[in-house]
Amino acid sequence: MKENRKLIQIILIFAGLFLIIATYFYYPEMNENKLRGSVIQDKPTDITDEANKDNTFENVEYKGLYDFDKPFIIISEKAYILSENPNIIYMTDMKVTIKMSDERTVIIRGDKGTYNKKTYDCFFENNVKATDGKTTIQSENLDLFASKDTASIYNNVNLINENGSLKADKVDYDFETNYYKISMFNDKKVKINLIQ
Repeated sequence: MKENRKLIQIILIFAGLFLIIATYFYYPEMNENKLRGSVIQDKPTDITDEANKDNTFENVEYKGLYDFDKPFIIISEKAYILSENPNIIYMTDMKVTIKMSDERTVIIRGDKGTYNKKTYDCFFENNVKATDGKTTIQSENLDLFASKDTASIYNNVNLINENGSLKADKVDYDFETNYYKISMFNDKKVKINLIQ
């Protein structure tokens, strides 16, 4: 009987030590990984001062995969990186080509923008045009969040496809569901023309 108590006590001591070790070593690492996966990168600010540009490049091309099955290519005429944040690339004449899992090819262009090498998020500005061959969207800004499979298109949005056209201040697009959320910044109505 005493031997069973000693065995149970030894098992309980090892179980307690395991819980303490797991609490102090494994749990913080697990929370850090969870936080790292849910970090939303703020939209980088554009710095135009030539003296602050640490590395300048011409004819830049990035290739990669996100979600393990969607290849993308980012092309830019000129780009630069700042030493304070080397994961952000500032680009001019930016073009992104994404091959979607449903065989669509999405092409997005903008006069300038930024690309985050860590999260694959892209932020386009000025004369933005996005198309998948069936739908064309023009706006002044487009934020492509690769980590969330969504795009936020805003400021003078014009959307045209075979069903008609619409004008709005903001359109949120979900690549997984292929749904649009359309809104205006004030009480104005969204202008939609449907073709029958």
